[in-house]
Amino acid sequence: MGLELYLDLLSQPCRSIYIFARSNNIPFEFKHVELFKDSVLGKKPAAGSGAEQPRAGPSNSEGASKVSLLKKVPALKDGDFTLAECTAILLYLSRKYNTPDHWYPSDIQQRARVDEYLSWHHANIRANAPKTMWIKVLIPLFTGQPLPSEKLQEVMEGLSTSLKQFEERFLQDKAFIIGSEISLADLVAIVELMQPVGVGCDIFEDRPRLREWRRRVEDAVGKELFFQAHEMILNIKELSNIQIDPQLKEQLAPVLMKMLK
Repeated sequence: MGLELYLDLLSQPCRSIYIFARSNNIPFEFKHVELFKDSVLGKKPAAGSGAEQPRAGPSNSEGASKVSLLKKVPALKDGDFTLAECTAILLYLSRKYNTPDHWYPSDIQQRARVDEYLSWHHANIRANAPKTMWIKVLIPLFTGQPLPSEKLQEVMEGLSTSLKQFEERFLQDKAFIIGSEISLADLVAIVELMQPVGVGCDIFEDRPRLREWRRRVEDAVGKELFFQAHEMILNIKELSNIQIDPQLKEQLAPVLMKMLK
């Protein structure tokens, strides 16, 4: 049996794995999992042109729950071997398929720089960027009412602090986070920072250094692949017209509100 990746491209970690696998020509079967099956998404993604492309058809949510003990995506199945968590999957793929060294360098200090960013990322960029989507789109969709503008302002202020640290501490005057070539650190960072962009918060507009870094990342993985992977998030406002089952709203609305407290 070949490699199977259980992904939903609405998810940032899933996009990083999808882009990494595709840009390195890693053969895999795309198992589409809808995070909000029959509720938020409301429709399947457009059919792709091969097994590695997102395609129409039944969701693989049940299969993903069997693959991942944590019952969430991303999840990997390679024969009898299963694996969860984005970073673990990226490292597994880089090692098994011997991807170019710049992704996760063999040099111990360069590798440590990638590890350093990945450790910092979760409590900083990831702690703030995804909340913009919840505030502007998903929570209003489930609760039927917008959140106070002060909540978005609070999140954007936290994100602004993280972006300042990102530019000054990690990016500095380099082309990419660890030097002249793209690494896993850049890939994990960029997919996270596209969440605000998808809901109209263009964090790159007034940050030329960050904007040029984004351009270089797009070029490194290929613009066509980059925008194909982000098609769902860049059109996420279309979800505001989806009708949500009242019972599902009642179940999930309190949970979503707690996420932002």
